[in-house]
Amino acid sequence: MASIFRPTLLRQTALAASTRRAATAALSRQQLIRPAVAKDAARVAAFHASSRRSLLPPGPQVIKGTVNDPAPIPETSPSHGSYHWTFERVIAVGLIPLTVAPFAGSSLNPGLDAVLCSLLLVHSHLGFQSVIIDYIPTSRFPKSRKAAMWLLNAATALVGVGLYEFETNDVGLTEAVKRVWKA
Repeated sequence: MASIFRPTLLRQTALAASTRRAATAALSRQQLIRPAVAKDAARVAAFHASSRRSLLPPGPQVIKGTVNDPAPIPETSPSHGSYHWTFERVIAVGLIPLTVAPFAGSSLNPGLDAVLCSLLLVHSHLGFQSVIIDYIPTSRFPKSRKAAMWLLNAATALVGVGLYEFETNDVGLTEAVKRVWKA
């Protein structure tokens, strides 16, 4: 509750202090001080009241149809919905033994390391893809959604190449984790 009143109180306090000082000072001095204090108070209050300023502009406010029109039903696809959710969970559960196995068995198998890296990459890609799907709707931001998906695909490919280079030309992921853990 205090955060709601903070910007108003800051503004009132700064303006009250400037009026008290201005009443005791000469007229020319009052004309110089009051705008500077009011400007600083507005700047400080704006900093503390960031909820009033939106960081991103609002999306397009377009209403398609009328109030009595039914909500559009998306087309069904077997690659969406429960199959997609099940695939994400299988990947997440598969990461558990792959993460523990190299350290519990104390063996550094490059095949196991490659499978771990690839599943980590797929798991991360699917997680970020879900975030993009949830928070950048196609109906409101079609170009931004497409750009975010392309950026995600490019980042996934870049990380995949980086992990491949790290696995083939360096110590590998599990050995790197062991070295960092013992450091």
